[in-house]
Amino acid sequence: MVRSFAKNLSDKKVMGIDGSNIGTMQNLVVDLHTGALVDLVIKPDMAFDATGFRTEDNFVLVSFEAVRAMKDYIVVDLKTQTTETTS
Repeated sequence: MVRSFAKNLSDKKVMGIDGSNIGTMQNLVVDLHTGALVDLVIKPDMAFDATGFRTEDNFVLVSFEAVRAMKDYIVVDLKTQTTETTS
């Protein structure tokens, strides 16, 4: 995967591998002990049904392991996500 600064990822569109519009990336969750990226924090699109996805404070959390590509937008595989809700 190509390296990118976190500030360049903020406000990028997030799409599913099927082309669905998920929303806009707002932040990242990082493990402070390992430095590993844990989750993308996404402001969901109004048309996106977040039912069954992990959410917190009206944001959808998508595991960084689901990221398949990053360039003009971020592509994620939602089939890899758990269905637990944290809010």
